[in-house]
Order: sequence, then structure tokens, then C-alpha cells
Amino acid sequence: MTDAPSTPAENTPPLPPQLRILAQYVKDLSFENPGAPDSLRNAQAPGIDLAIDVQARTVSEGAFEVVLNISANAAREDGDVVFITELAYGGLFQLANVADMDREPFLLIECPRLLFPFARRVLADATRDGGFPPLMLDPVDFAGLYRQQMLKRAAAVPGADTNGNGAPEAGN
Repeated sequence: MTDAPSTPAENTPPLPPQLRILAQYVKDLSFENPGAPDSLRNAQAPGIDLAIDVQARTVSEGAFEVVLNISANAAREDGDVVFITELAYGGLFQLANVADMDREPFLLIECPRLLFPFARRVLADATRDGGFPPLMLDPVDFAGLYRQQMLKRAAAVPGADTNGNGAPEAGN
């Protein structure tokens, strides 16, 4: 009774997923203060309308661009616009040892989670430099946003997979 010799591939555990940030950058930044200087003299706190979106695309084999789009519009109860700001904050990421079915969650959850603190600071600085208190955004549940996106995608396509497996390229 002899056992067949095992091949090295059988004894090698799978490599863990790897994520590297190759670059981070402001892709686009806009700040408008249409009512200045009058908007700066009114002490009434404005309401903030906030929108966040994440997009991802393949740049090259194993390299992906993820862009965190954040827009914040501040207006007072009387409808006067206080400020409008939009930020597209990007990152170039390299993924290795990530299965195809896991790539989209990595790109739309983990990558924006890494970018968010830097994008938050850029927006806080822009609003402060515009003459207002810094806009300090609360942490964002990117996993929850991803689940919402998957539910919308499933509702749009009858019989679609709602867990994100086998989904088309991220952000498309």
C-alpha cells in the first residue's frame, strides 16, 4: 500500500486576496458659493442634501480605477442655496488572488472604504475654504450601498442573481 505522491500544487494553500493602493487623486472638485457674501452672514444652519456614488472600471490586467462621487448641496429653509460642492475622488487599485465573483464587492465596498477618509477631508477643506464650517461627513456603509445597488439591478433584470455573484463589471 503506497500512497500516490502529492503534487506541490495540492499541498499549497490558496494565496490570500491582496489589495494595493497604487494612487489616490482628486479627479474633479467643484465648490460654488452663489450667495456670497450674504450667505456668510446668515447664522441659520442650512439643510444638506448629500449623494454618494461609486464607480469602478478596469484600467489594465489586475488594475482598477475606483471613483467615489460625492455631492453636497446646502440650502436654507427659504430655498436660498448656500453652497454646492461636488467631488470625484479616485484611486488606482491593484487586485491579486481575488476570484472573479469577489472582484465587484472588493471594488465597490473595500476600495471606497479606503478612499472615503481622504475624500471627506477634501470636502471639509473645500467648505471651510469657502467660508463655512467644515462639512464633516458621517461614515458611509458601502456594504449597504452595494446591497441596495444589487437589489436595484435584480429588480431591473428578471431572474437576476441578488447576491452579486457573476455580476457584470463593477459600476456598469
